[in-house]
Amino acid sequence: MKRRYERPSAYIEEFTPNEYVAACGDKNKVYKFECNAPEGKLYYYPNGRGKRAKKLGSYHPCQAKHEASTDDDFYDGFVDYIRNGREDEGEAVIVWRGPWHNDGHATMNLNKNEWDTNKS
Repeated sequence: MKRRYERPSAYIEEFTPNEYVAACGDKNKVYKFECNAPEGKLYYYPNGRGKRAKKLGSYHPCQAKHEASTDDDFYDGFVDYIRNGREDEGEAVIVWRGPWHNDGHATMNLNKNEWDTNKS
């Protein structure tokens, strides 16, 4: 039985995306958090919790709602309310060193997923 010759052909289909994908990702995204930990001696863990804490000095909350890049360094830390030089229950904070890494801002909201975010 002979087969009939069919000319090769191509079909063009239009691509229609069915979900949104951001082209720029989290570029220029900022965290918005309040500097709200009670005053005391501020410490942070530059090498991670469980390592030696570094003392930044006396801390007074500025109560400002800061905007910091999600690319900035945030550290686990504590405010030593009892003034015994170590972290005790209820003293945990997240520390942001400021835009020039020479300051200390602390928030008691330990879950960064709950922080407001925005594009700068």
